[in-house]
Amino acid sequence: MKHPITYLLAIFALFAFFTGTAVADFEGRKKCSSCHKSQAKSWNDTAHAKAMESLKAGERKEAKEKAGLDPDKDYTKDKDCVGCHVDGWEQRGGYTIERPRKHLAAVGCESCHGAGKKYRGDHRKGGQQFERSGRTTERKRLADRGQDFHFEEACAACHLNYEGSGWKGTKEPYTPFTPDVDEKYRFDFDKMVKDDSAMHAHYKLDGAFVGEPKFKYHDEFQANAEEGEKGDEDDDDDDDD
Repeated sequence: MKHPITYLLAIFALFAFFTGTAVADFEGRKKCSSCHKSQAKSWNDTAHAKAMESLKAGERKEAKEKAGLDPDKDYTKDKDCVGCHVDGWEQRGGYTIERPRKHLAAVGCESCHGAGKKYRGDHRKGGQQFERSGRTTERKRLADRGQDFHFEEACAACHLNYEGSGWKGTKEPYTPFTPDVDEKYRFDFDKMVKDDSAMHAHYKLDGAFVGEPKFKYHDEFQANAEEGEKGDEDDDDDDDD
């Protein structure tokens, strides 16, 4: 008979394995933008970049009134609102009201591409390897580490989170901005994901990553993509407060 401690160690190992792989850490968009400079500059002009600003008192007054909200109220600390205006709400490393890190205060890179701590190192090494030798890396490696290549569910979690939207993941608190309030809130993923002013412009990728999973519009975007400005991770610093 095995010693009880053996079973306890086995249980602990399984727990550590599953919790470690299921929960990724958010790092903030500065980690991404230090390399992806053109994408970051393009994103900076979008409504997603100003998501937290829209929660402030006096901002988007007409839209708030139509949705039944108080336009003179500051919603930046309202837990029913903040989650769709920041990166990583209530997740490890993500935005919290108690510690409002500025590089998480918007709908940034990790809201769509997934929390970066576990895959960013592989992403960087894959790019460096390709530059040195032309050797590619399978996207599956990044996906297994938490990078999201499909995005649709991430968008639906906020834009379709209301009763009657047809999205299966709806749950409270629901968004008050629905098509019943204004038709402009009718969300069409396939249309919006192609709108550079809503997301960010797409720039030429160097081909370091291959195979599945691959976003369904990847080839279409790359066919018309321009060369972008690249940076280096060394441009980043840890000042995120």
